[in-house]
Amino acid sequence: MNAYLVGGAVRDALLGLAPGDRDWVVVGETPESMAAAGFRPVGADFPVFLHPRSGEEYALARTERKTAPGYKGFVFHADAGVTLEQDLARRDFTINAIARDADGTLIDPFHGQADLQARVLRHVSPAFAEDPVRILRAARFMARFAALGFSVAPETLALMRDMVAAGEVDHLVPERIWQEVRAALCSASPSAFLQTLRACGALAVLLPEVDVLYGIPQRPEYHPEIDTGRHVEMVCDMAARLAPGDALIGFAALVHDLGKGLTPAGQWPKHIAHEHHGLVPVQAVCTRWKVPGDYAAMAAHACREHLNIHRLQELRPETIHDLLARIDGFRRPERVAQLALICEADKRGRLGMTDSIYSNGQLLQRCFSAACSVKAGQLSGNLSGPALGDALRTARIAAIAMAKEA
Repeated sequence: MNAYLVGGAVRDALLGLAPGDRDWVVVGETPESMAAAGFRPVGADFPVFLHPRSGEEYALARTERKTAPGYKGFVFHADAGVTLEQDLARRDFTINAIARDADGTLIDPFHGQADLQARVLRHVSPAFAEDPVRILRAARFMARFAALGFSVAPETLALMRDMVAAGEVDHLVPERIWQEVRAALCSASPSAFLQTLRACGALAVLLPEVDVLYGIPQRPEYHPEIDTGRHVEMVCDMAARLAPGDALIGFAALVHDLGKGLTPAGQWPKHIAHEHHGLVPVQAVCTRWKVPGDYAAMAAHACREHLNIHRLQELRPETIHDLLARIDGFRRPERVAQLALICEADKRGRLGMTDSIYSNGQLLQRCFSAACSVKAGQLSGNLSGPALGDALRTARIAAIAMAKEA
């Protein structure tokens, strides 16, 4: 069987990165011959099989033809006559169009190795323009590889701009967008994801609530970087640094300041009540992308509460208690730590403040621990119903007051 390792496994090995899943392309076989060899079919749209022992995916070499707008408008052709080079030609980027045969020889018809050395993300062929998901993939690869010095080839970026202008991005479905966004937020440099989408015009289509933040000024004494869009980039990168691989933290960081996009220009650089104004656009993004409920809830909490956490030392104990109750922290204690992380990312995601110490996150968790130490069974009197709830709240507030003074 002529089987070749392809795609990310080959690319990452050449970059010296830890390998992920391994994908294989098989040339000269048919579905019948694969089944006869013990491979189990799993592909719905084109012939993909699982190896009978390793469980790795083996796909028959195939070509594809665009038949309708969007990323689902393709007809695939797979038979024993499709060559390895034809299969590689349908791939997105040259660095993903390298194959390795059984003896380790690399097959690289589109010079992907040279682009790896040059740290360039370049499309394989004009067929790149047929699939709008590739715009998101380009941005997501930049989020992963920007730290290695990668950039998008000028001709690829120009092609992406043409795709946006042609309306291809409009055909992306929410689930596919969210899949790529989530992967980007799990990467080391989410800012590169935003920058790439913005450079080709796709950010204004997919996430206009963030796109509008670029060019909006903030008060320089609090935000030396001034530009709100740049601040959001820095917060996302800081979130990735503080909570690597945690897309929930990353998403809340991405949308925490959307209210600043609604501030009238006459009020700049102040953004009065932006933490409340931002709840509407946060909900709009979550609805449009069908964001999972736990992500949406934490995004709303971070938007509404981040200024309260920044001034936590000034808040009264009862205000802190009610904040903890608003985020449902007594039933969902993980939310307290999550909110503390998001607010730390917000505070440190500013010019000159990336290495600063954020003590309010620790203070929040100390107040929460003190409140949780109060148990209903410890309260005096035979209380029940609302009376018990009131007594518990009073005792928790007293515990928070002591924790603040500690």
